Amino acid sequence: MYLAPTTEHPRRGAIHGAHLIMSQTRYPIPAGYQRSQTEVQRSRFITSIEPVSTAEQALTFVARLKQEFPDANHNCWAYLVGPPGSSDKIGMSDDGEPHGAAGKPMLTVLQHGGIGDIVVVVTRYFGGIKLGKGGMVKAYTQAVQTALEQLKVTEKIDWRELTVSFDYPLLSGIERLLPDLEAEIVERRFAEQICLQLKLPAEQEQNLRQQLTNLSAGKILFQSLD
Repeated sequence: MYLAPTTEHPRRGAIHGAHLIMSQTRYPIPAGYQRSQTEVQRSRFITSIEPVSTAEQALTFVARLKQEFPDANHNCWAYLVGPPGSSDKIGMSDDGEPHGAAGKPMLTVLQHGGIGDIVVVVTRYFGGIKLGKGGMVKAYTQAVQTALEQLKVTEKIDWRELTVSFDYPLLSGIERLLPDLEAEIVERRFAEQICLQLKLPAEQEQNLRQQLTNLSAGKILFQSLD
């Protein structure tokens, strides 16, 4: 088993299209590093986003941003590792802002944003006008929402590989089925039987096994390579 991103979409709104499948092993993630900026009452909020697959990667990104903006008043952050909406591997920090004014609202946006494996840092340069706790919650929420609206996303897919062996007359029928199951032929071998090495999303494996078993009347052989 291995993980690989695929299918880039230009804007976050595209991830809600019917052509994308979302599961615990397949979901939208940031396509790469991104930065945006908002301004509230002369305070600048610089929002930086990056895809991460571990909490350690998220904290490394936070440290990098603090080094990049050492003169900022605050570098508040939040991360979510795992599928969209996950609460198993999360973290947040107000970085000196009033308790609950930054990290928590940032994390809330992430958890409802439909994106997984993501870390966000909002760097604030104070503009001289106090926002109050309610104003800060709104400002940090807006900063992350704006960044997600502009975010390019890709799909994280848990790929599986297996081989299937079958008699020659079944080849054309099997080749017709594979695209609907998102299965790709990695290698073909021709001997007494045909042997195909296939790659497909994990959530399609059981469906593929069932359909090919039915097509071959139970005469096809499977071997997992994971």
